[in-house]
Amino acid sequence: MDLNSVKLNFNKDSILLINIFVGIIMFGIALDLKKADFVLLFKHPKAALIGILSQFFLLPILTLVILFILKPHPGLALGMILVAACPGGNMSNFFTLLSKGNIALSISLTAFSSTVSFLTTPLGFFSWGSFYEPSQNLLKTISVNTWEMFVSILIILVIPLALGIFVSLVFPIFTSKIRKTIRVTSILLLAFFIVGALVANWKFFLEYIHILFLLVLLMNAAGLGGGYLLAKLSGLPVADRRTIAIETGIQNSSLGLALVFNFFDGLGSMAMICAWWGIWHLISGWGIATYWNYRSKTKEQIT
Repeated sequence: MDLNSVKLNFNKDSILLINIFVGIIMFGIALDLKKADFVLLFKHPKAALIGILSQFFLLPILTLVILFILKPHPGLALGMILVAACPGGNMSNFFTLLSKGNIALSISLTAFSSTVSFLTTPLGFFSWGSFYEPSQNLLKTISVNTWEMFVSILIILVIPLALGIFVSLVFPIFTSKIRKTIRVTSILLLAFFIVGALVANWKFFLEYIHILFLLVLLMNAAGLGGGYLLAKLSGLPVADRRTIAIETGIQNSSLGLALVFNFFDGLGSMAMICAWWGIWHLISGWGIATYWNYRSKTKEQIT
């Protein structure tokens, strides 16, 4: 079966739900943001710049390298490029905290990438996608309104982010009461949605899991490893290296999944990459964060 012919089982209500879930996640993230999180980018420009370069340029470039070497199906390639163009994932802050990384830098980078994503995600997707000819040819057959994508991301991400910041500033007591509940609920709802998406389309998933697993594994490893190496070569301390690695390797694939159903008619090849990334990056993020946490504790015991 041609992957382009695979249309996952979703309806308009499902598309609305995932848009709402992503919005709730961003609202929950914003409840933890403060003005200082944005100011930090200017106070420590070197770490911030390396983190931004790693996420917005290094990850897409490494993704293209994987595509040119393995030459996967154009739809799978588009899914990978879409994930690479998405902002940092909402779990990156937790993994950074667990790994003994620089949590302030992590929050600042997540806030920045999410805020500018209504510009960087569409521009990055179409720009990087043009470098890989099979995906570029597929894009030509899909009618996507770039302006509508800008507006959609603005509504899904930026408005909930701004609303969350507003609520945290104006109603701090109320925010402290709902912060944890909002975050845990949104993550559980999204996890339920992604697992439900895979279960509803289980036969397609089983048929292509070997391809999905390899592509997502390599891309995620490239993001984590490449981000760490770039930070190390830049002379940043260990805590910053771990943070930038996690911010590069943990992407908001839920936004990618929402965009696939909003603008690409639920194209199975793209959706399966986004859905599997949403599961795998939690596994890899937890694994590497736990390892770094163990390394830090071991060094503390030695000293």
